[in-house]
Amino acid sequence: MNDTVKIIFGLTGGLAIFIFGMNLMSECLQKAAGEKMKNILGLLTKNRLLGVIAGALVTAVLQSSSATTVMAIGFVSAGLMSLPQAISIIFGANIGTTMTAQIIAFKITDYIYVFIFVGFLISFICKKEKIKNIGLTIFAFGLLFLGIETMGNVMKPLASSPLFTNMIAKVADIPILGVAVGTLMTLVVQSSSATIAVLQNFASQAGPDGVTSILGLTGAIPILLGDNIGTTITALLASVGQSRNAKRTALAHTLFNLSGAFLFIWIVKPFAAFITYISPSGPEIEVISRQIANAHTVFNVTMTLIWIGLLGFMVKLVMKIIPEKKHELIDPVRPLYLDRNVINQPAAALQLVAKEIIHYSEVVKDMLKEVTSAMKNSKVDTVRRLKDTSDALNSLHSEINEYLSELFSSGALTEMQATQTAKLMYVLADVERMGSLSAEMADSVQEKIDNKYKYSKDALNDIENILKEIEKMYETALQALTAKDEADPDKAVKLKEDILNSDIEMRKQHMQRVNKGKCKKDLSTPYMKILYCIDRMGNSCINLAEVALNQMDFTYFLTDSAN
Repeated sequence: MNDTVKIIFGLTGGLAIFIFGMNLMSECLQKAAGEKMKNILGLLTKNRLLGVIAGALVTAVLQSSSATTVMAIGFVSAGLMSLPQAISIIFGANIGTTMTAQIIAFKITDYIYVFIFVGFLISFICKKEKIKNIGLTIFAFGLLFLGIETMGNVMKPLASSPLFTNMIAKVADIPILGVAVGTLMTLVVQSSSATIAVLQNFASQAGPDGVTSILGLTGAIPILLGDNIGTTITALLASVGQSRNAKRTALAHTLFNLSGAFLFIWIVKPFAAFITYISPSGPEIEVISRQIANAHTVFNVTMTLIWIGLLGFMVKLVMKIIPEKKHELIDPVRPLYLDRNVINQPAAALQLVAKEIIHYSEVVKDMLKEVTSAMKNSKVDTVRRLKDTSDALNSLHSEINEYLSELFSSGALTEMQATQTAKLMYVLADVERMGSLSAEMADSVQEKIDNKYKYSKDALNDIENILKEIEKMYETALQALTAKDEADPDKAVKLKEDILNSDIEMRKQHMQRVNKGKCKKDLSTPYMKILYCIDRMGNSCINLAEVALNQMDFTYFLTDSAN
């Protein structure tokens, strides 16, 4: 194998180890953080300053500004967060992402295998989930540095190549070329943290004189600016097909980094001098990694301070570029919250799926009201609308289940999250059953219309009254699940007893009417079918109330950003 092939495989292999380590560390940090992630997400709606802090903290856990930005886009698209809040989160994410570069700047080459061994030992021996995840985080941390070390070793021969050093000289002398190189690198790798790690490693290689950096800080800064521009592509891709506010959030991320690159490209040398002044002194190849990390931090902190004061202007600017559409119709039964881009961030994903199930249950509640109206008035339009809603709900139910399946298969859930999510699926099953039974009731109305059944006035009044009781029972159960402090699930159980008594009385009175000739005997079967559906609805409402009684409610999944 010749030297060129060795360098290519060494770089790509080292980069693969680095990215794998970073992703594993992100996943294990999330699991170790557990419920604390919800607390961090709860900061999102407080104010713009807390939004910046939350964005930085979330990015520190996720180890990716792109992941935080995608999460913000998902939240703003779902209506759980306003556009100004989402933009302030992105400002914070840009600060949080600099932590990776700061960690990389530490020289821990001699301790890489210690981290890998200790992390493996903890994760292998310990059975407790949280401790195991801490061990895997340490293991992933070691892998991250192993990838960096691998890339650094294969880069050393490049420093003695005249062809390569001439190319680097051109990049160092022409800042705009450096920006283009950095942007292209991040577009390919899809991780600014990874490309900045490569930059830090490469800049740490000695030039032909054996003393100074092959690239130098003035050559590294334009590439760093390009890395920041390149990372915006992930957010732009995540906004495709999302709401207009989601697209505006992605655009704000792009404008933040573009404006920063445009501002700093004119002051590369003074900026480099300032970074050199505030960074540790020593031989250039020894300190340049820290200098690049500091430049990354100062750049993002400076741009955040500038834009946080101009947040209102940023909001107006992105709304001007992406204006509102007039007469934009919203289908109430389409998924409003699900976003597959945040599957690997369970705290956020569970919040979205919980909101989607609440949305689903509200549509079913409206269906129940229409069923009552349909039974009373026997209008064909109402029946058709109920059937269309039922078909749309079936599609939505499938999408929610697929989303939950993906969430489970991602392996990102903690044991507590998995247990609560299983309860969530139980709730979804009973709400779906309520929708299906409503559709069956619509079929009964259609049968009544087609066959010109003539129920007595007393029978229709009884059905209307018992359906209204079902509505109350269902609403009480939902309140117990979504606002536990304000509702009493026992009330739903008591209503079931009333409905059971009413059901028995209705069957008795129907037979009396048949005996007296007030109702036709051939209506008994369709009438009993309606009562059977009503009885099953009551059972589903009881199931929902019992879930609420057994210490399960939606507040576990929702943070303040959803309230």
